[in-house]
Amino acid sequence: MSKTLYVGNLPWAVTDDQLQNVFSPYVDVVTARVITDRETGRSRGFGFVEVATDDVDPIIRTLNGTSLGGREISVNEAKDRQMRM
Repeated sequence: MSKTLYVGNLPWAVTDDQLQNVFSPYVDVVTARVITDRETGRSRGFGFVEVATDDVDPIIRTLNGTSLGGREISVNEAKDRQMRM
């Protein structure tokens, strides 16, 4: 099983690879993706990290509030997407 984590307050210059490198010492990372604006291609300041475990509480406690590129990141379990009508 796997879980997806939401990572907020990312520095604008963070890449997918850099985001993965932040999490990889603590957990097996399946994917890491910084969300970008469709029109400009610039980071929107948040991303998602899919990890190969169901027990994400220790990861959240370890990384939430840590500094990345001078910004304090927020790490939470991602909420399920709901269909829009």
